[in-house]
Amino acid sequence: MTMITMAMNMNTMITVTGITITPMTDFRSNTALVRLMTWLSPAFPVGAFSYSHGIEHAVHGGLIHNKDTLHAWLTDLLHRGSIWNDAVLFAASWQDATEGNTCQYIAALGEAMAGSKERHMETMLQGTAFLQAIGPWDVISPEPVSEVPYPVAVAMISARNGIALEAGLAAFLHAVLSNLIQGAVRLVPLGQTHGVALMAAMEQPILTVAQRAAASCLDDLGSTAILSDIMAMQHETQYSRIFRS
Repeated sequence: MTMITMAMNMNTMITVTGITITPMTDFRSNTALVRLMTWLSPAFPVGAFSYSHGIEHAVHGGLIHNKDTLHAWLTDLLHRGSIWNDAVLFAASWQDATEGNTCQYIAALGEAMAGSKERHMETMLQGTAFLQAIGPWDVISPEPVSEVPYPVAVAMISARNGIALEAGLAAFLHAVLSNLIQGAVRLVPLGQTHGVALMAAMEQPILTVAQRAAASCLDDLGSTAILSDIMAMQHETQYSRIFRS
């Protein structure tokens, strides 16, 4: 199922503080798709390119050293690690925003779940930067810009713009994994051909996890990717490094 098909399957009318929002289903203009591509583009000013999510230290320690080990690492993060938790937080925030709420509890929970100093910096700085840059598309803006985790910020704005949940989730997960793969291409190093092949391999898992996360609740939060958290903690004291996390 493609991102466009997923969005076209969501036809629910949503009322937010007296404003009716209809999830975008008219892809003749591709409005929702273009917005997601803009918000999650490497050029959007959130600084995503400067974070490796602990992968830099995993490469430094030899845990990731080729295409296959990187693929296994990312698969664990997506299905049972921090990226899965971000998907659950995204879904919960999207649902909360469609009900006219500000996602404050979910944002606080997401911040508390950051497993290290640099993971905290990674999600909070990106989320805050996203809200600061999103002004032209923030159709409601009931509260001033605040510090929120990255998935919460993207989910809130997606809901306010009528973008369907699974479409937003798929785009968010794709952007996160693409950023990590591009970082690893430089770190391992890998060729661009390997990077593209990895994105192709992650396509179906992204759609599967997006569908699963869309039906999740906060009780589904949890990670068993402990080694990734350890790498993120050890990265804080790595002598020479390229990335901020």
